[in-house]
Amino acid sequence: MFGWFQILMPQENRFFDLFNRHARTIVDGAEGLRALLNGRIDVAEGCAKVFERESQADVITQDVLTLTRRSFITPFDRSDIKSLITALDDAIDQMKKTCSAILLFEVTQFEPYMAQMGDVIVEAAKLTVEATVLLGNLRQEAQRTNGVTEAILRLEETADELNLQGLRVLFARTRTGNAMDYIVGSEIYKHLERVMDRFEDVANGISGIAIEQS
Repeated sequence: MFGWFQILMPQENRFFDLFNRHARTIVDGAEGLRALLNGRIDVAEGCAKVFERESQADVITQDVLTLTRRSFITPFDRSDIKSLITALDDAIDQMKKTCSAILLFEVTQFEPYMAQMGDVIVEAAKLTVEATVLLGNLRQEAQRTNGVTEAILRLEETADELNLQGLRVLFARTRTGNAMDYIVGSEIYKHLERVMDRFEDVANGISGIAIEQS
Protein backbone atom coordinates (compact mmCIF):
# COMPACT_ATOMS: atom_id res chain seq x y z
CA MET A 1 0.00 0.00 0.00
CA PHE A 2 2.77 2.43 0.94
CA GLY A 3 4.58 1.66 -2.31
CA TRP A 4 1.52 2.65 -4.35
CA PHE A 5 1.18 5.80 -2.28
CA GLN A 6 4.78 6.75 -3.07
CA ILE A 7 4.10 6.40 -6.79
CA LEU A 8 1.20 8.84 -6.50
CA MET A 9 3.19 11.40 -4.54
CA PRO A 10 4.63 14.45 -6.26
CA GLN A 11 7.88 13.91 -8.12
CA GLU A 12 8.76 17.55 -8.66
CA ASN A 13 12.48 17.08 -8.22
CA ARG A 14 12.54 14.58 -11.06
CA PHE A 15 10.81 17.04 -13.38
CA PHE A 16 13.30 19.78 -12.58
CA ASP A 17 16.24 17.42 -12.96
CA LEU A 18 15.00 16.30 -16.38
CA PHE A 19 14.50 19.87 -17.56
CA ASN A 20 18.01 20.74 -16.43
CA ARG A 21 19.51 17.66 -18.10
CA HIS A 22 17.76 18.48 -21.35
CA ALA A 23 18.97 22.08 -21.26
CA ARG A 24 22.56 20.97 -20.65
CA THR A 25 22.25 18.61 -23.60
CA ILE A 26 21.19 21.58 -25.73
CA VAL A 27 24.33 23.47 -24.64
CA ASP A 28 26.51 20.56 -25.75
CA GLY A 29 24.75 20.45 -29.10
CA ALA A 30 25.03 24.22 -29.53
CA GLU A 31 28.76 24.10 -28.80
CA GLY A 32 29.21 21.40 -31.44
CA LEU A 33 27.31 23.52 -33.95
CA ARG A 34 29.35 26.61 -33.11
CA ALA A 35 32.62 24.72 -33.39
CA LEU A 36 31.91 23.58 -36.92
CA LEU A 37 30.66 27.05 -37.94
CA ASN A 38 33.86 28.56 -36.55
CA GLY A 39 36.00 25.97 -38.31
CA ARG A 40 37.47 24.62 -35.06
CA ILE A 41 36.33 21.09 -35.94
CA ASP A 42 35.35 19.55 -39.24
CA VAL A 43 31.75 19.34 -40.34
CA ALA A 44 31.38 15.59 -39.86
CA GLU A 45 32.62 15.74 -36.25
CA GLY A 46 30.45 18.73 -35.36
CA CYS A 47 27.33 17.26 -36.90
CA ALA A 48 27.95 13.92 -35.20
CA LYS A 49 28.03 15.69 -31.84
CA VAL A 50 24.77 17.50 -32.58
CA PHE A 51 23.08 14.28 -33.72
CA GLU A 52 24.24 12.44 -30.61
CA ARG A 53 22.97 15.14 -28.26
CA GLU A 54 19.66 15.33 -30.15
CA SER A 55 19.16 11.60 -29.60
CA GLN A 56 19.89 12.01 -25.89
CA ALA A 57 17.46 14.90 -25.71
CA ASP A 58 14.74 12.77 -27.29
CA VAL A 59 15.12 10.21 -24.52
CA ILE A 60 14.86 12.90 -21.85
CA THR A 61 11.79 14.37 -23.54
CA GLN A 62 10.10 10.99 -23.50
CA ASP A 63 11.01 10.59 -19.82
CA VAL A 64 9.31 13.92 -19.05
CA LEU A 65 6.17 12.98 -20.95
CA THR A 66 6.03 9.59 -19.25
CA LEU A 67 6.52 11.15 -15.82
CA THR A 68 3.78 13.67 -16.58
CA ARG A 69 1.33 10.86 -17.29
CA ARG A 70 2.30 8.84 -14.22
CA SER A 71 2.52 11.61 -11.63
CA PHE A 72 -0.50 12.28 -9.46
CA ILE A 73 0.69 15.84 -8.82
CA THR A 74 2.95 17.90 -11.09
CA PRO A 75 4.92 21.05 -10.18
CA PHE A 76 2.86 23.10 -12.63
CA ASP A 77 0.15 22.57 -15.21
CA ARG A 78 0.62 19.43 -17.31
CA SER A 79 0.03 21.29 -20.55
CA ASP A 80 2.77 23.76 -19.58
CA ILE A 81 5.16 20.89 -18.85
CA LYS A 82 4.46 19.32 -22.23
CA SER A 83 4.77 22.65 -24.05
CA LEU A 84 8.07 23.51 -22.36
CA ILE A 85 9.77 20.16 -22.95
CA THR A 86 8.54 20.26 -26.54
CA ALA A 87 9.99 23.76 -27.01
CA LEU A 88 13.31 22.63 -25.53
CA ASP A 89 13.37 19.60 -27.79
CA ASP A 90 12.47 21.70 -30.83
CA ALA A 91 15.59 23.81 -30.22
CA ILE A 92 18.00 20.91 -30.54
CA ASP A 93 15.86 19.33 -33.28
CA GLN A 94 16.41 22.50 -35.29
CA MET A 95 20.16 22.24 -34.69
CA LYS A 96 19.96 18.74 -36.15
CA LYS A 97 18.05 20.07 -39.16
CA THR A 98 20.74 22.71 -39.61
CA CYS A 99 23.45 20.06 -39.66
CA SER A 100 21.40 17.92 -42.01
CA ALA A 101 21.21 20.84 -44.45
CA ILE A 102 24.95 21.46 -44.11
CA LEU A 103 25.68 17.82 -44.93
CA LEU A 104 23.15 17.74 -47.75
CA PHE A 105 24.71 20.74 -49.49
CA GLU A 106 28.23 19.58 -48.61
CA VAL A 107 29.11 22.93 -47.02
CA THR A 108 32.56 22.99 -45.49
CA GLN A 109 33.24 26.72 -45.14
CA PHE A 110 30.93 29.19 -43.47
CA GLU A 111 30.21 32.90 -43.63
CA PRO A 112 31.51 35.07 -40.74
CA TYR A 113 27.95 36.01 -39.79
CA MET A 114 27.04 32.33 -39.54
CA ALA A 115 29.85 31.88 -37.03
CA GLN A 116 28.55 34.87 -35.07
CA MET A 117 25.08 33.34 -35.04
CA GLY A 118 26.69 30.19 -33.65
CA ASP A 119 28.09 32.27 -30.79
CA VAL A 120 24.63 33.71 -30.09
CA ILE A 121 23.08 30.24 -30.13
CA VAL A 122 25.53 29.04 -27.48
CA GLU A 123 24.77 32.10 -25.33
CA ALA A 124 21.04 31.40 -25.61
CA ALA A 125 21.58 27.74 -24.71
CA LYS A 126 23.53 28.66 -21.59
CA LEU A 127 20.84 31.11 -20.53
CA THR A 128 18.29 28.35 -21.06
CA VAL A 129 20.16 26.22 -18.52
CA GLU A 130 20.03 29.12 -16.08
CA ALA A 131 16.30 29.52 -16.68
CA THR A 132 15.53 25.83 -16.15
CA VAL A 133 17.48 25.86 -12.89
CA LEU A 134 15.10 28.57 -11.67
CA LEU A 135 11.99 26.51 -12.46
CA GLY A 136 12.09 24.91 -9.03
CA ASN A 137 11.84 28.25 -7.23
CA LEU A 138 9.86 30.50 -9.54
CA ARG A 139 7.92 32.39 -6.90
CA GLN A 140 11.06 33.52 -5.10
CA GLU A 141 13.08 33.99 -8.30
CA ALA A 142 10.47 35.69 -10.48
CA GLN A 143 12.56 38.80 -11.13
CA ARG A 144 15.68 36.82 -11.95
CA THR A 145 13.69 34.50 -14.22
CA ASN A 146 12.27 37.45 -16.10
CA GLY A 147 15.76 38.86 -16.53
CA VAL A 148 17.06 35.59 -18.01
CA THR A 149 14.14 35.12 -20.41
CA GLU A 150 14.36 38.74 -21.55
CA ALA A 151 18.06 38.21 -22.25
CA ILE A 152 17.19 35.23 -24.47
CA LEU A 153 14.67 37.37 -26.35
CA ARG A 154 17.31 40.04 -26.91
CA LEU A 155 19.66 37.41 -28.30
CA GLU A 156 16.96 36.32 -30.72
CA GLU A 157 16.73 39.89 -31.97
CA THR A 158 20.53 39.97 -32.32
CA ALA A 159 20.39 36.78 -34.36
CA ASP A 160 17.74 38.31 -36.63
CA GLU A 161 20.02 41.25 -37.31
CA LEU A 162 23.03 39.01 -37.95
CA ASN A 163 20.91 36.99 -40.34
CA LEU A 164 19.92 40.08 -42.32
CA GLN A 165 23.46 41.43 -42.43
CA GLY A 166 24.78 38.05 -43.47
CA LEU A 167 22.26 37.74 -46.29
CA ARG A 168 23.15 41.21 -47.56
CA VAL A 169 26.85 40.36 -47.67
CA LEU A 170 26.16 37.00 -49.25
CA PHE A 171 23.95 38.51 -51.93
CA ALA A 172 26.48 41.23 -52.74
CA ARG A 173 29.21 38.61 -53.12
CA THR A 174 27.20 36.20 -55.28
CA ARG A 175 24.98 38.50 -57.37
CA THR A 176 27.36 38.32 -60.34
CA GLY A 177 28.63 34.83 -59.61
CA ASN A 178 27.19 31.44 -58.76
CA ALA A 179 23.54 31.80 -57.75
CA MET A 180 23.66 28.38 -56.10
CA ASP A 181 26.09 29.75 -53.51
CA TYR A 182 23.45 32.25 -52.45
CA ILE A 183 20.68 29.64 -52.37
CA VAL A 184 22.74 27.30 -50.20
CA GLY A 185 24.01 30.07 -47.94
CA SER A 186 20.55 31.53 -47.42
CA GLU A 187 19.26 28.07 -46.52
CA ILE A 188 21.87 27.70 -43.79
CA TYR A 189 21.06 31.18 -42.49
CA LYS A 190 17.38 30.25 -42.39
CA HIS A 191 18.05 27.18 -40.28
CA LEU A 192 20.27 29.11 -37.86
CA GLU A 193 17.60 31.77 -37.45
CA ARG A 194 15.04 29.07 -36.72
CA VAL A 195 17.24 27.69 -33.94
CA MET A 196 17.00 31.07 -32.23
CA ASP A 197 13.25 31.18 -32.86
CA ARG A 198 12.95 27.96 -30.89
CA PHE A 199 14.90 29.50 -27.99
CA GLU A 200 12.43 32.37 -28.11
CA ASP A 201 9.64 29.80 -27.71
CA VAL A 202 11.43 28.37 -24.66
CA ALA A 203 11.82 31.82 -23.11
CA ASN A 204 8.16 32.65 -23.69
CA GLY A 205 7.10 29.32 -22.22
CA ILE A 206 9.11 29.82 -19.05
CA SER A 207 7.82 33.39 -18.74
CA GLY A 208 4.26 32.13 -18.98
CA ILE A 209 4.85 29.52 -16.28
CA ALA A 210 6.48 32.14 -14.04
CA ILE A 211 3.44 34.39 -14.39
CA GLU A 212 1.09 31.55 -13.47
CA GLN A 213 3.20 30.64 -10.45
CA SER A 214 3.48 34.19 -9.12
